[in-house]
Amino acid sequence: MDSTCSFGVILAILACLIIAVNALVAVAVFLLMHKTDSINLCFTLNLAVADTLIGVAISGLIEDQLFNPAHLTQRTLCSLRMAFVTSSSAASVLTVMLIAFDRYLAIKKPFSYFQIMNGPTAGICMASLWLVSYIIGFLPLWVPFFQQDTYQGPCSFFAVFHPHFILTLSCGGFFPALIVFVFFYCDMFKIASQHSKQIRKMEHAGAPKGHCSSRAVGDLKALRTVAVLIGSFTLSWTPFLITTMVQAACQECQLYQVLERYLWLLGVGNSLLNPLIYAYWQKDVRMQLYQMAMGVKKKFVLPFFFIFPRDPGPRESRGNSCHIVTISSAHLQG
Repeated sequence: MDSTCSFGVILAILACLIIAVNALVAVAVFLLMHKTDSINLCFTLNLAVADTLIGVAISGLIEDQLFNPAHLTQRTLCSLRMAFVTSSSAASVLTVMLIAFDRYLAIKKPFSYFQIMNGPTAGICMASLWLVSYIIGFLPLWVPFFQQDTYQGPCSFFAVFHPHFILTLSCGGFFPALIVFVFFYCDMFKIASQHSKQIRKMEHAGAPKGHCSSRAVGDLKALRTVAVLIGSFTLSWTPFLITTMVQAACQECQLYQVLERYLWLLGVGNSLLNPLIYAYWQKDVRMQLYQMAMGVKKKFVLPFFFIFPRDPGPRESRGNSCHIVTISSAHLQG
């Protein structure tokens, strides 16, 4: 099996896993939203939808890589596929940043949080997020400077989009936003540390544990979730972005094979990490997934045992017969 077919197999497996895991988490979050009125669940659902769309988008590339590698996809169709992949990836990254900002706002402004982050505000944030994502994704189709001069198949990201596109996104969006959210996280850590110090002082003074203690626990959970989410997408996408910047600065360097075969897959793989992070770190999502699994077990697995009962052995049959006779005798005596 050549490298192109191997890449197609890996891409197919990754696409199936991304779609399946994110769809499962999306269903769990959707069911959980009917039980609670938490605004941040809307952002979690949006992240699962964006990551699911990434799996759908990369599945359109499997045919070129696996079934017919020598087939040359039309340039327009390839550009549309890559724009869809880029838009979904941008929506996933922006949603992670929105979740981080939401947790920052909850810690920074705990008393006015529900007045600021209400239903209409959350809806406007998500609508703006998707609008910006699709503008980013389809920008190379409108700006010739971001397009490759010549197109050679099979369809891939840098077959139609120039590295200058990623260079512009990195310098103008990704890294400045990352610096801002590192500042947010440091501020969150500072506030959480202050809360912990206040609680320790109150405990030394003999005050009972109450609302302050639960608030500190919530702050720590928010810090943990934000740190894992931002850390995972930073480690996943930074190698691809930095290497693309090197390729844009050094035209003689031939890094396209490394970018498209390894580093791009590493970035896309972040869409598989996001639902696993929520399934592991978020207790309410984890419990909802457990309830869904128990529901499936009751609906499909248990009826299977009733349809195909286990054949008891001779000793077990005699025991059951004696038990039935005993019950019948008792009824007769009654």
